[in-house]
Amino acid sequence: MEQDSLTLHGDGISATIVQQGAELVSLRNAEGIEFLWQAGPAWRRHSPVLFPIVGRLRGDQLRHRGKNYPMTQHGFARDRRFAWAEQGPSSCTLILTDDAESRARYPFAFRLAIRYSLGPRSLGVTFEVTNTGNEVLPASVGAHPAFNWPLLPELPKEAYRLTFAENEPAPIRRLKDGLLLPTARPTPIEGKTLALSEQLFDDDAVILDQPASASVRYAAERGPAIEISWHGFNELGIWSKPGGAPFLCIEPWHGLASPIDFDGEFADKPGVMLIEPGAKRVLSYRIKVA
Repeated sequence: MEQDSLTLHGDGISATIVQQGAELVSLRNAEGIEFLWQAGPAWRRHSPVLFPIVGRLRGDQLRHRGKNYPMTQHGFARDRRFAWAEQGPSSCTLILTDDAESRARYPFAFRLAIRYSLGPRSLGVTFEVTNTGNEVLPASVGAHPAFNWPLLPELPKEAYRLTFAENEPAPIRRLKDGLLLPTARPTPIEGKTLALSEQLFDDDAVILDQPASASVRYAAERGPAIEISWHGFNELGIWSKPGGAPFLCIEPWHGLASPIDFDGEFADKPGVMLIEPGAKRVLSYRIKVA
């Protein structure tokens, strides 16, 4: 019988991935510290894959050639069972392809392959989106890993900060009812540093739609730390549940929620990749633990 999960072992790190949603569900260092949120009552996911949309569409409807298709927030990949394409001691690949169920919501042919690979104290995640059809494939893809906040239970949440590789002076974007507000807001990032607090997420996610950085470090003055770097993603979402929850999501995205006044064709939505027939797009991110 095919196994539902696989635990990879590497140099100073281990990771567990499940077939359901091709989701990363555990990330531990050699000392056994769990970095990933364990899907408690506050939020029942660990690190969902966002595909073929990131965020919400207006009315939860995807419009293609004038016809509407039901599409809930962040798409359907996170709720589908992927197939194992490769299973090794330190890497694995899972695949999702279109079928009758997906085409009822997303009328396109596609192949989504997700590869997890361990390096020294790090996990690399690669998304490969291939257009297997005869028309342009509009798609978005995003990562949504949730990390324990705090990483050390005895530290307060406010002890933690995000430190970006570059200064981040650009304004940020915010959401209303899951849709992108038209007016940008001044960034809460001071230079390279974002001080973390529960109040930061009172208005939902903090969205960098033009980040200068391609990496960010999540840490307090002591204890474990995480560095996330990314390639091919254009945006970054930072989120915790409004009202307070013991996790922090650091999310490389290629795509955004629909602008609150956008009601057009999905292929015309800002942030969508347009992949020609037979072509593919490769995006990746890496989590390094310290």
